[in-house]
Order: sequence, then structure tokens, then C-alpha cells
Amino acid sequence: MRAFQKTVLLALLIALAACASGSNAILQTLHNVWGDGGDVAGPSLNPNLTYLRVSIQGRAVFLALGYTDAHPQGPIEVWYSAEKETLRIQNGRVIGAAGVVTEWRSVSLPALPSWAVMAKTSAPLRWVRTRDLMPGYRFGVKDNLITYPISPPGKSQLLGIDPQSLAWFEEREDSIDRTASQFKPASGARDTLPPARYAVAIGNGTESVVYAEQCLAPELCFSWQRWPAVVAGAR
Repeated sequence: MRAFQKTVLLALLIALAACASGSNAILQTLHNVWGDGGDVAGPSLNPNLTYLRVSIQGRAVFLALGYTDAHPQGPIEVWYSAEKETLRIQNGRVIGAAGVVTEWRSVSLPALPSWAVMAKTSAPLRWVRTRDLMPGYRFGVKDNLITYPISPPGKSQLLGIDPQSLAWFEEREDSIDRTASQFKPASGARDTLPPARYAVAIGNGTESVVYAEQCLAPELCFSWQRWPAVVAGAR
């Protein structure tokens, strides 16, 4: 089965590279870009494949789902661009990135509550993520994070879905003093990441992160959305 998936993926990468109407480097990453900086809904995509629409600096790139790995804490989706940049996503969180300016490797997350459980909890969730970073060979970087529900934002890159129909969460570095009224990052942090946001469709006993805003580095932030923009069972 994996050999078949790789064959399909190779054909996909060739097809995407051939059909791109414009291609340039943005921050030397996510190279296969359609459009001239406007809000692009998408090129002609293969309806038999599953996509992420990634927005960075107002431009859009489409990544295709290569395969899904089983994991005790939730399936890990592996997404590819036409230029072979790779994102690994688990329960909506990026747990790996390769072929980009800042690579995340060997990301470790603890067992976390479901989004549906967190949506019903008033207390924020505090937890620790461990990741290896390249370049620079930075291993075992620990992020003290805090996750909590928020109201739907007034502005986002979400397309085709009512933000009010989704449950929203913010995730940011925890304050060093853990003051309940403040969520400022620890002082002196050289590579503190901006907050991440997640929009989750919850309903009918299921949940799915359909949109997120995340950063691999302070200067490398993007949003992604499952494409096409169809949500089933949203609250």
C-alpha cells in the first residue's frame, strides 16, 4: 500500500508542478504559489485528492495529502507541496516541517484532551511541547504552552465557512510567572513564537480542525485550511 501511495504522490507532484500558473519563492519556502498576491481560491485541483490551502503573506499554495500514519494520540497527516515541502499535522497541530527555512523535527506532544473537552472547560490547559530545530542543530527545545477557548476572531484567512459555526482556540507560550491575568511570553526568549489559533468543527460526536494559524519561527507564519471549504457536523 505504501508503494502505491508513493507512486500516486510522485504523479501528484509532477502534475502540480506542470499546472502552476506562477511560481516564486516567498521567504525561501512554500515555493509553488498561484496568483499575484491576491486572495486565490485555487487552481484546478484533482477532486480525488485531499488538499490544504496554505496562505502566507497574502498568497496561496496547495499541499496534497500524501498519506496518514496511525498514532495512539491521533492520526498524523503528511502533506506535500509540488516543491516537496512537507508538513506533518496531528489533531490540527504542526508536529513536523521539512524543506522549509526552519524545520521542525522529532516533535513530541503529551496526551492532550480533545478539542471538544477543552471547549467546555473554563480553565486554560498548560502543557509542554518538545521539538528539534534545523538549521542550527537545536535539540530538545521545550515550549511551555497554554491553550484556551476564544471568541471567533474578527479577521482571519478562513474562506467559505462561517467563523461563528466553529469553536476557536488560542495557543501561546505560557508566562514565566503563570499569572492568571497575563499570558505574556517569558522574558529574554530569542525565538518566542507568536500565538497559534485553531478553528474546530465539533458536532455529532466528531471534531476536526479545519483552519489554523501557526508559526514555525517568529518570521515564518502561515495559515492553513482544509480544502475545499466544506464542514460537516459543525456546531
